[in-house]
Amino acid sequence: MRMNAGQTFNFFPIPTDIHFGAGILKTLPTHVKALGTHKAFLVTDPGLKAAGILDRVVSLLKENAIEVEVCGRVKPDSSSSLVDSAAQELRQSGAGVVIGIGGGSSLDTSKAVAAMATNPGSCTDYAGINKVRNKPLPIIAIPTTAGTGSEVTYWAIFTDEARNLKLAIGSYLIYPTIALCDPELTLNLPPAVTASTGMDALAHAVECCTNNACQPISRALAIDAVKLIGLHLRSAVLNGSNIESRYGMMLASTMAGMAMNPTRLGLAHALAMPLGSWDLHVPHGVVLAILLPLTMEFNHLAEPDRFVEVAEALGQRVDGMSRLDGARRAVEAVRALARDVGIPSTMSSFGLQERHIGPVVEEAMKSGNIPVNPRKVTAADLEQMLRMIL
Repeated sequence: MRMNAGQTFNFFPIPTDIHFGAGILKTLPTHVKALGTHKAFLVTDPGLKAAGILDRVVSLLKENAIEVEVCGRVKPDSSSSLVDSAAQELRQSGAGVVIGIGGGSSLDTSKAVAAMATNPGSCTDYAGINKVRNKPLPIIAIPTTAGTGSEVTYWAIFTDEARNLKLAIGSYLIYPTIALCDPELTLNLPPAVTASTGMDALAHAVECCTNNACQPISRALAIDAVKLIGLHLRSAVLNGSNIESRYGMMLASTMAGMAMNPTRLGLAHALAMPLGSWDLHVPHGVVLAILLPLTMEFNHLAEPDRFVEVAEALGQRVDGMSRLDGARRAVEAVRALARDVGIPSTMSSFGLQERHIGPVVEEAMKSGNIPVNPRKVTAADLEQMLRMIL
């Protein structure tokens, strides 16, 4: 890797205590008690109940003399009204810790709920960066997908129902206190969910290590995450019982989440927020999986060396190639990976129409991911990309 000896950077500490490994869920009661409480407020979604994971966790807590109150109403793109109502339930429960278990929506909701239990007003008041003032209740994050990395990020994303628009709270204070990353919890994920969440993790890693804010520590984490995803995503999708691949994908997701905290991301994420809003509500991982090859194709011309690194991480041979040809190998490899795991090439089946393009682009251009993108981008560029996936 080439060094930029003139670069100054900040890699701020990640306060989350990470516990990783197959079967690590069984340590949950020990962590709850170490936080000085015997009552937990558990935030999750109906799918965890159907999968039997919720009952397993509740039983584990109760067997260890820990009371638990469950908020199991989280839906994809969790709503501001749910966050606010759950925070009220949390305050009334007297619980001393919030446990978030599930995919990104459940973990993000748990972080927002923990914050709103100790801060006045509505969660929509805190959209943006560093607006949370009072320390939230402790949060234990337990991911059951390998995608968002929310267990190690300082973001909580939800939908403002009044505007039907996705918002994000960003604050050092809402990092989970503890993350329990147990690959066994992903063994029964359906192939389509495994594919879209895995591509979400890949988008985090690729956009992190190719954007203009990246620095050596984030790049090291992100490139290793890319390697793991290239090695394990196909197997995790096509043979979901392969624990080695499930382990590799969860590790990649967590590493990519850690990497992106100080760096932001890029065009795919700038577009993903509005495409998950309004009447569209395209699943976040699917948006990123469809957009990532397009945005990489746009960006690789500006910083080919960064994309050559991605190509090599994905196992591509670039010896003897020009910088641009090597960079294009990264685009081709990601496009092939998305195709192999069953990602669609367009968003027409999700309802994307010409009338959506203007509002989506207008909102995307406001994103903090635009300034760090490796190539200067205009609204017309984004419009062209969206028309390619109609």
